[in-house]
Amino acid sequence: MGKGIAFLPLCLVLCLADVRAQEIARNLPDAPQMRLAVQSPGPMPNSPAPPPSTNTAATPSAAVADGEAMTRQQAEQLALKNNPRISVAALTALAQKQVVRETRSAELPNLNGNITGVDAEEASRISTGSLDASRLLYHVGAGVTLSQLITDFGRIRNLVASSNLQAKAADQDAQASREDIALAADFAFYRALEAQATLEVAKSTVNARQSVGDQVDALTASKLRSTLDQSFAQVNLSQAKLLQLDSQNQYDAAMVSLNEVLGTTDDTRYQLIDDPSPPAPVAPSADAVVALALQQRPDLLALKLNHDADVRFARAQHDQLLPTVSGLGVVGATPVGGSEYFITNWYGAAGVNIGIPIFNGFKFHAEASEASLRAQASDEQSRALTDRIVRDVRTAWLASNTAQQRMSVTSELLREANTALDLADTRYRLGLSSIVELSQAQLQQTQAQIEDVNARFDYEADLATLRFQSGSQP
Repeated sequence: MGKGIAFLPLCLVLCLADVRAQEIARNLPDAPQMRLAVQSPGPMPNSPAPPPSTNTAATPSAAVADGEAMTRQQAEQLALKNNPRISVAALTALAQKQVVRETRSAELPNLNGNITGVDAEEASRISTGSLDASRLLYHVGAGVTLSQLITDFGRIRNLVASSNLQAKAADQDAQASREDIALAADFAFYRALEAQATLEVAKSTVNARQSVGDQVDALTASKLRSTLDQSFAQVNLSQAKLLQLDSQNQYDAAMVSLNEVLGTTDDTRYQLIDDPSPPAPVAPSADAVVALALQQRPDLLALKLNHDADVRFARAQHDQLLPTVSGLGVVGATPVGGSEYFITNWYGAAGVNIGIPIFNGFKFHAEASEASLRAQASDEQSRALTDRIVRDVRTAWLASNTAQQRMSVTSELLREANTALDLADTRYRLGLSSIVELSQAQLQQTQAQIEDVNARFDYEADLATLRFQSGSQP
């Protein structure tokens, strides 16, 4: 009878403890509820970061919500408008067009006007330094001279064609610079978007683990959990805070890189918005992308145009060995001068000059050979670039194809991690497992969320690379 009386208070204590445990356990975050909160318009304090399919970037946290909204297309437009490399390439192309005019000027008439006044020792002669007419006469005169190339047997025509081809190559180089900047803007945008989404995951992880830590503290204070559980919860919270610090630093650095590509020195923070539609699938075959790249890559087109320009320049250098025929004319007046020397007060003449290169130390031969060798070298450069483009396109296609498959794997990984967290959370609340199992499940879910985010944006970055390699960038 005494043992039964002594056992009654113990039963009351255990019953009260069990009621208290159930009451506190009901306050623990439930994994299905957390995932449901993620899909709601407003973020819950204990909710983990949503996967990419929920358009994380479209619902940023308060830290980035105040920034100006920006899509990938807007980032490309700003970069193409403000990046100084675009201006450099455009100005270089315009300068090359002026070279065409400079070269063509040799085909046009050359008209010069002169006004000359001479005060000299009348009729004295210069006896050194010249084979020209050396008599000095007092006079004042004015006139014009005209020279016109009649033919050089195609040399100037080849030089003009070479300059035209170089100008077209400069235009292709400018287009290549635009595609480079567009790719850089895409990369910077997706890296910043990835950092933004990762930061959201980190913040949600801190909130969730802080809530779990507070509740474990309450359980420990009620003697329902050991201090070991409390220590594990604090360790998990500290790890989440470290993840948030690293994510914040990566986000800040990504924004700095994005601003640099956009052509600004301001530390502007943007609210990056990803396209909610699913990413485009990869081309079914790399061969079609290779054919497209060889057809429209601007850097390859520029190199081919430069080769054609080198060929025409080589022809022009060979044409230096041919004669040059020019027409000359002069007319003017001499109102002041001695009548014994200047019989009339005007003068005029016309003539034709034929210049024949005979020998200049083999200079023209060497220049022609140099130009021919450089043309052959530029042809080999085109072939080398073709091989490199084929390699880069196939590599980019393989990377995009792998990234596309990786998205499916990471999505499945996230689903399994959420399921594992459900089970671990339930087992821990029922007292069937330790805090270690719950901590491991939380860690796996956080890693799965980050992997899922990275997989989405890595795939979109790989698609941008594939567009660039195929010459399909704006």
